Amino acid sequence: MANELPAPPDAKVVDQRPAAEQERVYPLGALRKISGQLRVEGKIESRGQVSSTTYELPRERSANEAFAAAREALQNDGGYPLFWCEKRDCGENSLWANEVFKNPRYLTGSDGDQAFILLRRSGVESDTLVSLYSITQGNKRAYLHVEEFVAAAPLSEVLPTPATVLRELRSNGKLDYADLAGDPSSTWVELLARSLNLDSTLRVSLTGAQAEAWREQLGKAGVRTARLEVGTQPATGLHVELIR
Repeated sequence: MANELPAPPDAKVVDQRPAAEQERVYPLGALRKISGQLRVEGKIESRGQVSSTTYELPRERSANEAFAAAREALQNDGGYPLFWCEKRDCGENSLWANEVFKNPRYLTGSDGDQAFILLRRSGVESDTLVSLYSITQGNKRAYLHVEEFVAAAPLSEVLPTPATVLRELRSNGKLDYADLAGDPSSTWVELLARSLNLDSTLRVSLTGAQAEAWREQLGKAGVRTARLEVGTQPATGLHVELIR
């Protein structure tokens, strides 16, 4: 494994599961149960090697803090979020604890005290997914669950959700898509246009070899071109920066 998974400082490992092959389903939307059936807007379903570690955080460290630090470490390693939710936007905690991660002992808590992110690695590791799930229990104990999935067969193109792209842009101030080095693809143009139009007050700069082409295509897809500038800094693939 080229990149290390993040481990929160001073945390205690309370559950560790070594790599084993299994069928895995990762949600790309809030979890709900309707008439006894698990319902989710989108999902990734694949077979591969799954390994995980669950950490109990020291009392002085909040779940939000540990989640944010682990997420930033993962993104600095290269990769981008496919789905990112916080609190009640994630849906029902009991479904995450029991059905997604099958770890109710440590991951059961309040719907309002959870966060989840699913990231896809870039480049040669693009068939690897990493997920983070944080929860604070009623007794104020906080946990961070870190899971890695290495697909047995190449994963198809999976796009982030528009809300995830917007959350990332607002939180990080930027988007990095190293794999988008060629001509703008229509699926990504549509996704970025939908994401940017969720908040029409945002202005961004685009950098990369095809930045001008991206600006033109995003304009055709309905983003006002006055909101789009072309930057001059070199960038791998497509780099989008929020203009504050």
